[in-house]
Amino acid sequence: MRVEQVEAHRVEPETYTINEAAANTISRALLERRRVIAVGTTTTRALESAAISKQGRRESSGGDLSADAVPQAKALDAGTDITDLFIYPGFEFRVANGLVTNFHLPCSSLLMLVSAFAERELILGAYRHAVEKEYRFYSYGDAMLIV
Repeated sequence: MRVEQVEAHRVEPETYTINEAAANTISRALLERRRVIAVGTTTTRALESAAISKQGRRESSGGDLSADAVPQAKALDAGTDITDLFIYPGFEFRVANGLVTNFHLPCSSLLMLVSAFAERELILGAYRHAVEKEYRFYSYGDAMLIV
């Protein structure tokens, strides 16, 4: 990231597909208030983008967005789309409430996404531990679970 204000940063768009079985399973888990753990940052962006898109369609049709008012509503729809969603601290997660991901480089949009899941000091502490124990970073590095 090379911007003065985090909101000005833009991430590369990614294409994603959510199949019908996954959309149904995830929607059911959310309705039952069970944990949804995304595996990877792309998955997180895809799930959150799909939920935001679904929410936007409900709002434009005048539908009630509360889970209590629409207990059978799906949280997201199956399909293929493109996301350029940039997730950073302060983001309100609609789907994912856990994340399995690699350790990412400082000053990256991926580290910003990870930081949106937990307090800054907790993430920095995990990264200090990873450096001290010589964990590997990048795509083929060690992973962490954030819940």
